[in-house]
Amino acid sequence: MTAAAPQTTGPAGAGHGAIDAAPELTFAVTGVEPERHAAVPTLRFTLETARSGGGPVRAVALTVAVRIEVTRRAHDPVACRALTELFGQPEEWGRTMRPLLWTQTTVQVPPFDERTSVPLLVPCAADAELAVTKYLRAAGDGEVPLGFLFNGTVFYHTPGPAPVAGALRTAHIPWSAEASCPLPAGLWPRLMERYHGADPWLRLRRETCDRLDAYRAHHALGSTDDAVRALLDRSGAP
Repeated sequence: MTAAAPQTTGPAGAGHGAIDAAPELTFAVTGVEPERHAAVPTLRFTLETARSGGGPVRAVALTVAVRIEVTRRAHDPVACRALTELFGQPEEWGRTMRPLLWTQTTVQVPPFDERTSVPLLVPCAADAELAVTKYLRAAGDGEVPLGFLFNGTVFYHTPGPAPVAGALRTAHIPWSAEASCPLPAGLWPRLMERYHGADPWLRLRRETCDRLDAYRAHHALGSTDDAVRALLDRSGAP
C-alpha cells in the first residue's frame, strides 16, 4: 500500500503552514468474499483506511479503480491458449500484456480518528465478451493479483489554536495512492454459477437470435444450444 500525499485547499483567507497539515492516509484491501444479499453477482472487499499526521478525519470521498495485474501471475499452458485472444501469442506477451481495468467505483468513508474499515463492493458482469470475464474464466487455479488505485478528497478539521481550530478543510488524494489484494481464482466462477447456474450468458443481437431460432426450427433441433453446436460442427471449429 502507498500513502497518499494530499494537496490541501481551504476557505478563502486561510493561512498556510501548521494549520494546513492534512492527514496522510494509507489504504489496504485485506480480504474478499461474496456479497450475500446482492441482486447481481458482487464481491465484497474490505477496505482499511488509516491516518497519520493531522487531526481526525471528517469524511473521505474515494474513487477506486480496480485492475487485474496480469503480468504478476504465471499462467499454465491451458490458460495461455485461452488468453491468446486477449494478448496474442505467449512470446508476444512482454509487449502486449498490460493490466486489465476491471471497474471504477466510489466509496464513502465515514468519520474516524486513527483507522477504519468499510466495504468495497465490486459487481461482476457475466458478459462473455468482456476482457475481464475472459481472463477470469481462463485463470484456472491459484490467485489473481488485483491492484486498487485511489483518488478523491479527504475532509478534516483544522488543528491548532482558535479561531482557526475546527475549520473544515479538504485535501486531494492523488492516483498514486494504491493497494493490492489477491483474488482466489475459483471465487469468481463459483459466484457466477450461484447466480447464473452452469450456463454462461451470451449476448446476441435480436436479428441474430431470430436467425438462430429459424435455423433451429428448420433443422428440427431441440434447443438453441443444439443449433449452436450444429453450426460449430459444420464449421469445423475445435
